[in-house]
Amino acid sequence: MESLYDVQQLLKQFGIYVYVGKRIYDIELMQIELKNLYEGRVIDRDTYLQGWHILRREHHIEESREGD
Repeated sequence: MESLYDVQQLLKQFGIYVYVGKRIYDIELMQIELKNLYEGRVIDRDTYLQGWHILRREHHIEESREGD
């Protein structure tokens, strides 16, 4: 996984579609869903950490855009 799109595709494999309407909220909800998949032992630790880092990076980017 390298992008937010890749994380979306991972979630989609499990029937999880996220669209709140505001990108930063979508990212936050994806973080919650990713964590739930990991805690439910549906995805492994490496997959979780890859997704978590991508979502964290994208969240930071969105926060900096909103600050401008």
